[in-house]
Amino acid sequence: MTRDRDPGGRPRNARPRDALGRPLDRSGPETGSPRIPDDLVISGPDAARRADELLREGHPFHAHEVLEAAWKSAPARERDLWQGLAQIAVGLTHARRGNARGAVALLRRGARRVRAQQDQPGAPAGQDRDFPYGMDIRAVLAAADALAARIERDGLDGMAPADLAPGLMPDPGSALKTGRGRA
Repeated sequence: MTRDRDPGGRPRNARPRDALGRPLDRSGPETGSPRIPDDLVISGPDAARRADELLREGHPFHAHEVLEAAWKSAPARERDLWQGLAQIAVGLTHARRGNARGAVALLRRGARRVRAQQDQPGAPAGQDRDFPYGMDIRAVLAAADALAARIERDGLDGMAPADLAPGLMPDPGSALKTGRGRA
């Protein structure tokens, strides 16, 4: 079978995918989750909002695709942030697919990459280092670390779907805790 290719000859996969990004059979009915275009170009604020929605809805694979698009089009100083967040989303995808080892590895790798970016001089786009594009990076990193430790300790059995759906943006109820969003 020949592989789908874009005009530049790079491989693409137009097959429908399930909610966790696994390719579905081409011969089956047109089902599956909506695809994120391979050539998506998205701004930082839009990527943060859309990836947050997808993660909270339990679609980490699709969030990864949005974050990867942001990474590919971001200024150099932001690329590690977006790549690390994409790796965290892949870690969540592995967890939802039942791959505990892959989940732990990608959650930790992504968190390390985001931390390394945060340690560089000059916050992304001149913004607050802990809240680039409104994302609560401290909370994202804490959630990734805690989830990796929990999976490593207890495995994935009994893990509630909500535990595998952390967002990127502050929870509406957390504005008072962080001091953000106050008038």
